[in-house]
This record gives sequence, C-alpha cells and structure tokens, in this order.
Amino acid sequence: MSFSHKIRVGVLRGGPSSEYEVSLKTGGNVLANLPEGCEPLDILISKEGIWHMYGLEKDPYQILKTVDVVVNAMHGAYGEDGTVQKIFERFNIPYTGSDSLSSAISMNKVLSKNIYKQNGLKTPYSMVIPSEKITKSSVREIYQNMIPPFVVKPSNAGSSVGIYIANTLAELEEAVTAAAKHSPTVLIEEFIKGKEATCGVIEDFRGQKYYALLPVEIRHGGEFFNYDSKYSENGAEEICPGNFSQKEAKEIERLAVEAHKHLGLRHYSRSDFIIHPRRGIFVLETNSLPGLTERSLLPKALKAVGSDTKEFIAHLLQITLKNKYKFN
Repeated sequence: MSFSHKIRVGVLRGGPSSEYEVSLKTGGNVLANLPEGCEPLDILISKEGIWHMYGLEKDPYQILKTVDVVVNAMHGAYGEDGTVQKIFERFNIPYTGSDSLSSAISMNKVLSKNIYKQNGLKTPYSMVIPSEKITKSSVREIYQNMIPPFVVKPSNAGSSVGIYIANTLAELEEAVTAAAKHSPTVLIEEFIKGKEATCGVIEDFRGQKYYALLPVEIRHGGEFFNYDSKYSENGAEEICPGNFSQKEAKEIERLAVEAHKHLGLRHYSRSDFIIHPRRGIFVLETNSLPGLTERSLLPKALKAVGSDTKEFIAHLLQITLKNKYKFN
C-alpha cells in the first residue's frame, strides 16, 4: 500500500446513540493528535444518523470514497455495535477498531458474558429478561431468585448509560422498566462490592502481540462508576497505576488480554473489573472502542507507561494500514 499524497484520514464521530457528545470529544481529540503525513477529514454523523463532511450532508459512499483510512471515534449504538463497521466492510475501507461481528458481540453484555464464562473468566451471576416480557410477575421472579442489591443494565449500551442499583422489589421494577428504554433486553446482575479497575489492551505495541496497559483504579462516591462519574470534572478519582498488589495487577492485565482475545477484538480494547477481597477478580464488560477524550481512561493509562494519544493514534493507523506506512 503506497500513497503519492498525504494519508487522507477520515475521523468518524457523533452518531445516533446516547453517547453523541462523548464521541464528538473523542473525535476532536483524535483530530488534534493525528500524526504528520495525514490529511484530516472530519466526518460527522448527526443524532438522526445523517452523514456530513465539510458541513454538507452526503451519502456515506460519497464520503468514504475520498478517504484512505477511517478512525472510528464513535461510541454506543451504530458506531460500536457492528453497524457502521458493516458499511466500511461493504466499501472495503480500512478502519480502526474491531470488525463488525466482534463489535456486535462485545457490545451485547449478555453474549459477551457467555463468552467470558465459556472461557473460564469469572463474571457476576446474572439473569436476563426481554424488554417486551417485563411484568410485575417476571420481575418478582428475579427478585426471588437473586440476593439484593441488584445491578440493572441494558444489554446494549455503553458509558454506564441506563444502569441502576436496586435494593427492594419496587426499586427493581422501576430500574428494569427504565433500563428497557435503552435496549431490547435487560441484564440483572448480582452487586459485587470491591475495588474497581479498568485495563486497556493494545495489539502489536512495544514488541508484544497483546500489550496490557497498567490497570487503573477507579474511586468514586456513588454505588457504581456511572456516566456522570466518567465525564464530569470531579466525578471520580482515577489512579494509574492503581493501588493493587503485584499479583492483582498481573491478573487484571492477563484477564484483559484474555477478554480481548476471546471476544475476537482487534487493535485495542478496555475491560472493566471488580476485585472482591475474598471471591477474586470479576470481569464486568469489555469496551471495543474506549473513549479517547482528554479525560478518558485509556489516555491516562498511556501516559502512565510513557506514551500519549499522539503515539497511540500513529500506532493505530500503522497497524490498520498493515504497517505499510510509517508515521512520525
């Protein structure tokens, strides 16, 4: 693959998901950190799913035929669930991140939990209820078969959107109904109290096929690391490297790599964990397109190992283009 011009890098951001604003920030940070030799093309997808470039509404094909490679800076539905990846694949456009199938699997918390369990990764006990089958009776059955408190999640959503903690039957009914607004299936998990961690994985980085970044410890005042904690100015304390024993840190890194591999992910990912003092380390979920805003966890972990977003984006482009073009 050779180019007689600057590499035309389309940075795709926005989209119809509830994470539109975060995606705008991730894309903005990517555009600001593209390496030399790149011609940036800011591709915006509106909340209605309409594609734009240079402020003009355009057909996706009309946009994609002008780019050499796409950096997918989207989050949530459409951008992270395999939908936009299928468009890239249809037009044979190189793009960063996981392919359409593995994106869809990792975005679905029920499918990914099944894969964790099949491959020996410990994950919280859970029950599932289709949104259209939510009734007082079905919620009561869950309440009778699990021990409170409960963690209620939409099966397809990121950035902790639509997640609730419930203690009573009434709270569980309310939480399940609310979570169902975000997804066709609702996941109810046991609540595990312990230290919270997240760990990024980058492929073909620093001479390693799967390079695990240092685990980040997350401390916050709420019951869980919610949307506000992630993106507000004083929402949470994120410590990297985290206050883990050497054994805990190595195990978190190993599990992050295992989750990445078993879900079939590509290029990079970030997995979230709970460390219970007696029961050990539980994997909660894996993000196939971690945020790359200035406040995001992956850039903080990169900084802790002497790297930064600029080096990471250059590496990402390099492996997406099969190492046939070197960036400074």
